[in-house]
Amino acid sequence: MSVRTFVVGVGMTKFEKPGSRDWDYPDMAKEAGTKALLDAGIEYSQIQTAFIGYCFGDSTAGQRALYELGLTGIPAVNVNNNCSTGSSALYLARKFVLGQLADCVLALGFEKMEKGSLGVKYTDRTVPVDKHFATMNSIRGLTAAPPAAQMFGNAGREYMEKYGVTPEAFARIGEKNHRHSVNNPYSQFRDEYTLDDIMNSPMIHDPLTKLQCCPTSDGSAAAVVVSERFVKEHKLEDKAIEITAQAMTTDFESTFSGSDMKLVGFDMTRSAADIVYEDSGKGPSDVDVVELHDCFSANELITYDALRLCQQGQAGEFINSGAATYGGQTVVNPSGGLISKGHPLGATGLAQCSELVWQLRGQADKRQVKDAKVGLSHNLGLGGAAVVTMYEKGTI
Repeated sequence: MSVRTFVVGVGMTKFEKPGSRDWDYPDMAKEAGTKALLDAGIEYSQIQTAFIGYCFGDSTAGQRALYELGLTGIPAVNVNNNCSTGSSALYLARKFVLGQLADCVLALGFEKMEKGSLGVKYTDRTVPVDKHFATMNSIRGLTAAPPAAQMFGNAGREYMEKYGVTPEAFARIGEKNHRHSVNNPYSQFRDEYTLDDIMNSPMIHDPLTKLQCCPTSDGSAAAVVVSERFVKEHKLEDKAIEITAQAMTTDFESTFSGSDMKLVGFDMTRSAADIVYEDSGKGPSDVDVVELHDCFSANELITYDALRLCQQGQAGEFINSGAATYGGQTVVNPSGGLISKGHPLGATGLAQCSELVWQLRGQADKRQVKDAKVGLSHNLGLGGAAVVTMYEKGTI
């Protein structure tokens, strides 16, 4: 008999500009974790294992965060997988339930970040993305722009060169996601901008302007993952959203083959998505709503293609036609995405989970995608991991 896994509780904090609020990571984790437990209608004492994700902080910060929820002696594992950390914690939580090692597992993510663009933290050892920098330099050279903006901007350039996409297509993604975030009370930014505003904001790395780049953020998110048995025993059917398929991939040889798009995870994403489609029995046309890792508008655009939401080379037409917003084919990033909602690295994947659970329950308020039944999340970290997850509103 196959084991089924469900999310029965989610919670998150508002994402904030670093240093703008008087709180620390234990405060963030307490807020998100408490919300997830209350949403599930269970006590912390029922959690059997926890996976806690964060990128910046000392060892065992995860345990310190859990102290705010309870001290029950459960196994707790700290997770760090760059920008895909939150989904990596969720992936491990689900694996524990699938393996029948636990019936009720908490995935928790948080980040307390520094202001400004991300940089190298430790200079006395090998930089984990040294091969990425070397490959980027060999393809297009280096500029004074933030390294991540260069990598993803270069991926956008490659897509433009191969398929004739214009800078306006990338700007439309920024316009869409900022517009979506107006209705998200958890979003760091809630201002709406015109297409001209997006295109005329300061250039970071052509074709990426400032309003097409995600900010650094503080915040936390959490999810309670349980077995079908736990759902039935505790009568949680009305809360349960099934994870019907999930895959994690890491870098392939092709990552360093000389393609800007592959360097930022195109092949990781496509491989993970194909596994999820096969395992779930659902295809891209079945997906109603997507939370996609839009750290930069260029990544959202090439990921339309990688997730097979459009035909190869048609990502520009996909965004230009309105297919990625309300009334279109698939609503992408109703939350506002990373560009507008914010990107506290350890929390991002679990914030995506929260949004999709709310959407599939019909609890997304003004952001609600009509009749949403199938959701897909995509969380990407350079150096490297991609996690793709399929959620379904089903029956038990």
